[in-house]
Amino acid sequence: MSLLFIEYPKCTTCQRAKKWLEARGVGFQARHIVEAPPTREELAAWAERLPVKRLWNTSGQKYRQLGLSQKLPGMSLDEQLDLLCTDGMLVKRPVLAGEGFVLTGFKEAEWAATLGKD
Repeated sequence: MSLLFIEYPKCTTCQRAKKWLEARGVGFQARHIVEAPPTREELAAWAERLPVKRLWNTSGQKYRQLGLSQKLPGMSLDEQLDLLCTDGMLVKRPVLAGEGFVLTGFKEAEWAATLGKD
């Protein structure tokens, strides 16, 4: 199984998720969310698997600066994807994407159930 792990290395949640994967021998390709943010194509594919609102980093500074909590409800999916791909810091992290699934944020039970790891 080929997994993509998108992280912001300074993020403690990302660090915990990475350690969790490594401790369970889960192989993955790591990618820095700022240096190589998710592409619009990746985001569109993920939005088919989970609600687009789960892709937003709602606790991020950029999200608050742009007033997105008020703007997003009036935006189309295409508009949201166009905005999300402009800045990796707008995307909820970490992201773990694999064959047929995408996980955002780190919820250990959800990751364990998805990956079949405990």
